[in-house]
Amino acid sequence: MLKFDHVSKRYEGGDAILDINFHLQPGEMVFLTGHSGAGKSTVLKLAAAIEQPTHGQIQLDGQNLSKLTEAQIPYLRRKMGLIFQDYKLLQDRTVFDNVALPMIVAGYSYQDIAKRVRAALDKVALLGKEHKYPHALSGGEQQRVGIARAVVNKPALILADEPTGNLDPELSTEIMRLFTQFTQVGVTILIATHDIDLINRMGQRVIKLHQGRLVKE
Repeated sequence: MLKFDHVSKRYEGGDAILDINFHLQPGEMVFLTGHSGAGKSTVLKLAAAIEQPTHGQIQLDGQNLSKLTEAQIPYLRRKMGLIFQDYKLLQDRTVFDNVALPMIVAGYSYQDIAKRVRAALDKVALLGKEHKYPHALSGGEQQRVGIARAVVNKPALILADEPTGNLDPELSTEIMRLFTQFTQVGVTILIATHDIDLINRMGQRVIKLHQGRLVKE
């Protein structure tokens, strides 16, 4: 599904990650952990083709991400659900419109969009708030809007940066249960998190980074 093959990323200030190798299978949930600045967010950006590697190769379903044209990248991202730590919601759009965005881009009918958006909001306990704007929501609610947006298009791969960082333990458990349901139908999920309790509770495979290098798997 997703493969990093000797991947490095260098920025102006130095190397963010160095010679990273791992392979995620369809239906796997994998946690990516490490200290702040270890390279977790860089790995997610590379996997989403937001950044390009300096060295090495990244493959998604056998497709080399470095060889994609700019025109091809939006089609690639239709296979993905992206959950950002800072939400990245459109402040001038309602909750419904924010969640619907991936389906609108993909050209779904309004009937399908309405049905799937409400189902996604129900799964994150936000049904009834679809007409509110992001500024009227708490940080935890905005995070859940981002999660609903990531799963509404039934992606093959979910990339999540601290998806439970603003949620209480009970809701975090519910989101993890939702993610587990997705893996049971073949969705691959890569979660970057500092939450060691969450990692231990879930008992899934862990990739640990330290100063840009993979130190434990």
